[in-house]
Amino acid sequence: MINAEMASFITRVELHYASEADYEKLHEAMRQQGFSQKITSNSGAVYKLPPAEYHISGNLSQSDVLARAKKAAALTGRSAEVLVVEYTGCSWDGLAAAK
Repeated sequence: MINAEMASFITRVELHYASEADYEKLHEAMRQQGFSQKITSNSGAVYKLPPAEYHISGNLSQSDVLARAKKAAALTGRSAEVLVVEYTGCSWDGLAAAK
């Protein structure tokens, strides 16, 4: 769901040489930074994003979002690749409904 007053971003974080426990740390750190592993459609249905992808909306810039994601990734102790994409529309297929 897109709110005209807020920017929306999809962020992907890939940790290098990471275990499942490292990704659990990342997920929690990303939540603490305001990210979600879910996305909401225009109809209000909520879907789970693919692994290591996160959504955030707010009065934020791309550099704000990148800084938040880098901070979260650093807490895992692993090096990481981080990609931030700002969007005005988003389509998907095959995502599982969130529980």
